[in-house]
Amino acid sequence: MNYRSILVRSSFRVAFAFLLLAGVAACKSTDNINADASLNDKFNQEAIYWARVDSSRMAFIDADVDFMTGMIGHHAQALIISRLAPKKGAGREIKTLAARIINAQDDEISTMQQWLRDRGQAVPEVHIDGLNLMVHGADDHHSGHMDMPGMLSQEQLQKLDNVQGIEFERLFLNYMIEHHKGAVIMVNDLFSIEGAAQGEEAFRLASDIQVDQITEIDRMEQMLRERASS
Repeated sequence: MNYRSILVRSSFRVAFAFLLLAGVAACKSTDNINADASLNDKFNQEAIYWARVDSSRMAFIDADVDFMTGMIGHHAQALIISRLAPKKGAGREIKTLAARIINAQDDEISTMQQWLRDRGQAVPEVHIDGLNLMVHGADDHHSGHMDMPGMLSQEQLQKLDNVQGIEFERLFLNYMIEHHKGAVIMVNDLFSIEGAAQGEEAFRLASDIQVDQITEIDRMEQMLRERASS
């Protein structure tokens, strides 16, 4: 084999190797492009999904606003009732129940105020002075908060404030049972309205209120029976 033949074959091998490497590189480049496109598609799909989730979360109608606004005032009166327990010689069981109601409903008031604030709605501010409840900034939504189901009159609040010990406990339980039943009615009314409580936050909050109040009603009725037989 002469030198020229060897040179030709070497050149051919180099060219073939170059073409092979170029082909591999092209395949890798295509794979990278396809991978990038796939990632972009996935990113876009996720962005659309979360945009829809955010839109759904912020969805509301007037009934949702009415419910949040009204329930803020309703919960606020439960705070007035419960804060009497430590002052009226109530037993440990009643004081524990009252403290639980205060913690839960105070937190829910803050949650409902934030819900309204996030949606650009008027946010009621609660002011409590002894037995007196004032709710400001509610616009035309439930401006007459005393008309809601289960709300005690000032005469009932005064009657509760005038008793002590076991008499207070019995009256406290009777009044709080009716107050809780009113909150359950408000939740049921909300759920009966077409298009209401469609947002995740509104539905979860209303559902939690419903379950918690029904559970506490059952417990308070048992506590009342125990005190009626003592």
